[in-house]
Amino acid sequence: LPGERRFRAGLQPGLLPGLLRDPVSPCPPRHGAVKGEDTSKTSPFHRDLWFYFTLQNWVLDFGRPIAMIILPLEWFPLNKPSAGDYFHMAYNVITPFLLLKLIERSPKTLPRSMVYVSIITFVMGASIHLVGDSVNHRLIFSGYQHHLSVRENPIIRNLKPETLIDSFELLYYYDEYLGHSMWYIPFFLILFIYFTGCFTPVAEESRMPVAALLLMGPSSLYYWYLVTEGQIFILYIFTFFAMMALVMHQKRKGLVLDSNGLFLFYSFIITLLLIAGWVAWLWNDKTLRKKYPGVIYIPEPWAFYTLHVSSLHPAKESF
Repeated sequence: LPGERRFRAGLQPGLLPGLLRDPVSPCPPRHGAVKGEDTSKTSPFHRDLWFYFTLQNWVLDFGRPIAMIILPLEWFPLNKPSAGDYFHMAYNVITPFLLLKLIERSPKTLPRSMVYVSIITFVMGASIHLVGDSVNHRLIFSGYQHHLSVRENPIIRNLKPETLIDSFELLYYYDEYLGHSMWYIPFFLILFIYFTGCFTPVAEESRMPVAALLLMGPSSLYYWYLVTEGQIFILYIFTFFAMMALVMHQKRKGLVLDSNGLFLFYSFIITLLLIAGWVAWLWNDKTLRKKYPGVIYIPEPWAFYTLHVSSLHPAKESF
């Protein structure tokens, strides 16, 4: 047509291909995709997040059974949630939020689908543990002894009918096995995913600030409590070995850990030393040896407390 000829004639050379090209930008990659990243990107030490993370771990996780024991029983009757339960509820909300903030601050694009599934599983496992742990710790007020197995406990072994003992063993399974697995496996997986983005080609950035050095002690001590009380040494050691393998692999590419990666890696190293010292100290404890008869002997701190610390209180009162 004449009009079409005039239109085409008026177009500048090279303009027509541009008009025919799709002006809409391509869709962003799906959540599971990992884009190619510039390895020169790095991030400063997340002083605020690591501080909040360490603080809430100590207060809400380590402190919850202590709060339950210290606070008057009249404030929290045995048929109602204890103070430690409210601590646990807060932990189940705050910890996933802080983990997501850590992932957001990573200079690398991480597999978000895996992160989301891990966070969902973490919340579910921690919630299962909340129920089982609440009942088990409440049993302390009735004479339950954590250094003994369920069937060996004086308040459990004489229950009638005996099927009640099976119910308490099921409760213990949800608390110590299923709850811990669904809680800690995604927890360490998220930390490892974050760790994969903590590498930089700039050697000057591979150093820790003073804030990291100050937080390393409390952080390592909490991981020691987490591994020993949660009985997750195998999970911890596999995560640590995976970190070591990744560090050696990235070193061949000329990449080193940044300040956040160094903080996490050195915290795990100190944790391993603390666990070794803990096991060496209690190596000849026959009572704890009976409860932990396996090849890997790592007593729980609360089992040690009910055996050696709480048993001292009646002796002091008798003087």
